[in-house]
Amino acid sequence: MTKPTTRVLAVLDLLQSHGRMSGSELARRVGVDVRTLRRYIVMLEDLGIPLTAERGRHGAYMLVAGFKLPPMMFTNDEAVALSVGMVAARGLGLAQAAPAVESVQAKLARVMPDSLKQQVGAIADTVKVDLQSAAHAPGSNAALMALTRAAQTRQRVHMSYDSAAGAHTEREFDPYGLAWWAGAWYAVGMCHLRHDLRSFRLDRIGAVNGLDRPFRRPPGFDALDQLLRGIATIPHGRPIEVLLRTDLQTARRAFSLAFGLLEPGDGGVLLRTSADDLAWFARQLAALPFDFEIRTPARLRVALALRAKHLHALAAAG
Repeated sequence: MTKPTTRVLAVLDLLQSHGRMSGSELARRVGVDVRTLRRYIVMLEDLGIPLTAERGRHGAYMLVAGFKLPPMMFTNDEAVALSVGMVAARGLGLAQAAPAVESVQAKLARVMPDSLKQQVGAIADTVKVDLQSAAHAPGSNAALMALTRAAQTRQRVHMSYDSAAGAHTEREFDPYGLAWWAGAWYAVGMCHLRHDLRSFRLDRIGAVNGLDRPFRRPPGFDALDQLLRGIATIPHGRPIEVLLRTDLQTARRAFSLAFGLLEPGDGGVLLRTSADDLAWFARQLAALPFDFEIRTPARLRVALALRAKHLHALAAAG
């Protein structure tokens, strides 16, 4: 680094990357002495970059949080990673996401060298990420921000909610976390209307207002895990129990939590679930790479036998 301007920008880049660095370490990284580094700090402040310094032998420099966003500088790899992330953001089902993505891409494009601009443009034109497996209505940025903030600060909220059947309710809710699954956002937590853990689709949530009532989140709570367990326990027709002759890790690769509950059992893993269409469930079992034993219902054994007969006929015909 030979030009002072380049070294000044290098100081800014290091502070953006590390948040807090000692003067001696900054000087070593940039290749100057501590006195010269102090001049660079003054130059950054003259440019309007908000900095703060900790005095003393172990003092350090850092950017002032929340005062003013400094100019962002990215390496080529960081710009490519950011571009891929923006492609993924398009599929996250938020109504206001697309304009924000377009704005960020335009800002990046204005400052990129032509070679990097072509790489990033190729990503936007050719990379497609399908994050929506269902045609859900988009969620609300406002609801997402309000609920994530309440989950982080552990403050109860009051919110309105319209069910799939159109029933409107007002309820107090402790948002333990949020999760994205099957094309929709869900808020998961304690519903004080039902006095139980509940999951709520973000696109059905109306106004969200914070309340001055703190809550405690259960230790180790996983919003996605709880969401999938809740979906798995919704009754769908006939109850089913199948003993899978495999270990729990292999069983989880074959069946997601949303498919049913998996419990270690005697001689394998017990799958507890339900289904309206036993013929469909028999097809899922027929595709398994390990043995299994149908406990209930007996009609599932009949459906599986018919499936086996059909597969045998196809094999013979081929």
